[in-house]
Amino acid sequence: MKTKGEYIESLKKQKPEIYMFGEKIEDRINHPLLKPQIDVLAFTYELARDPRYEHLTTATSHLTGEKINRFTHIQQSNEDLVKKVQMTRLYARYCCCIQRCMAIDALNTLSITTWLSDKKYGTNYYDNFIEYMKWFQKEDVCATGAMTDVKGDRKLRPADQADPDLYVRIVDRNDEGITVRGAKCHTTAAIPANDIIFLPTRAMRKEDKDYAVAFALPVDAEGMKFIARSTVPKRTSKMDRPFGQRWGVTETLTILQDVFVPWNRVFMAGEWELAGQVAEGFGVYHRHSYCGCKPAVTDMLSGTAALIAEYNGVDHASHIQGKLTDLACTAEQMYACGITGSVRGKPMGPGTYIPDITYVNIGKYIAGTHIYEEIYRVHDIAGGFAVTCPSGADFENPETRPDLEKYMKGKAEIPSEDRMKAFKLVEDLTAHGFAGWLMVASCHGGGSPEAQRITINRGYDWETRKKIAKVLAGIEPFEAFPEFKE
Repeated sequence: MKTKGEYIESLKKQKPEIYMFGEKIEDRINHPLLKPQIDVLAFTYELARDPRYEHLTTATSHLTGEKINRFTHIQQSNEDLVKKVQMTRLYARYCCCIQRCMAIDALNTLSITTWLSDKKYGTNYYDNFIEYMKWFQKEDVCATGAMTDVKGDRKLRPADQADPDLYVRIVDRNDEGITVRGAKCHTTAAIPANDIIFLPTRAMRKEDKDYAVAFALPVDAEGMKFIARSTVPKRTSKMDRPFGQRWGVTETLTILQDVFVPWNRVFMAGEWELAGQVAEGFGVYHRHSYCGCKPAVTDMLSGTAALIAEYNGVDHASHIQGKLTDLACTAEQMYACGITGSVRGKPMGPGTYIPDITYVNIGKYIAGTHIYEEIYRVHDIAGGFAVTCPSGADFENPETRPDLEKYMKGKAEIPSEDRMKAFKLVEDLTAHGFAGWLMVASCHGGGSPEAQRITINRGYDWETRKKIAKVLAGIEPFEAFPEFKE
């Protein structure tokens, strides 16, 4: 497994083409708007070596028998799935979005679909996948997944678009590999990555076969370009934006301008009948990850709300306790869905375990639809200083600090500085730039709530429920009562 330092050195060896806020970024490692995100990914290397947590953050490779970072592991059991959720919640309590989950969710999906493709079509994608995974685990590669195409006119399928490049597609193939063109959007963590795993975004028709493509590329592949944005504030005082300054997230528009992919890094190239299974499989795995990170986000929000309630001297008020209890219930509902989805997971393809589709979609649905209520509760508990608290620069100014020491006091025993820091955390997490990212990411990351509703409804056993109702209503006899199934 890599150390934090070795991870940073691996980034120095690559020179991706990155643009952000109107400038070309030459140094992604030390750029002030990018370094906080690299620190997030570096944390996954650092904590994996901490003996207190290695039972969660490491695994044993089923390919080599070696100890590996769990972010490079193909799920081999229900226990693996449970530990993935537990690990994700552990990491995300520190930094909200741990970001390394996209790649391993993509790779677990490809573990199944490449195997199915070889069985159905006689391809050799699974061999490609296994060799890639051996290298991926040995090098402890930092990667991300790129799935969402820009899509153009949403009512048109890929091959029907006025511009054929609005979904990533194959434009050429030969004995050496394929050439691809197009763009992916919402690519989280491309900037701190070594590799990008590309997946098809939806089910395809025969006419769309050139768009049914999956592959892996190094971030500095010739012809690939990233146009990035960052959650990190450009300039602020030490007290302001305490979370946003420490940890960051970038998303990119990831552009492929006739990029060559050698066959050994290709995992799908025209097998259109399996494209939908790749998209759905990634959704299941990634919503499973959300059942770990989103409870952790609620841990952050509820802890912040409880702290500010204490500092305001209202922590014993019954309505405050009620709102905090609501936050606790939301966190544990999402987490329970992740654990249940793990325990009910089943092996597919070559034996890769996949979580229960219904439970992980319910967990993600709760995350996407409750985030706004959660933030409302934090605002309600914190009060107006969530947005009107004077800046950290004013606290540092000797001309205004005495006034803030006096008038920003809450409970007598709590330093005014600590109370201001708590308000600044409320502002950062719920009312400033990062808060906007958090709300939209919670709603749409891993698929919108409507996507989860469709999946839940489609997979739920409604016939059994109707049979129960028929017996209860006397339409059918008691003997017809359905056998209990978990």
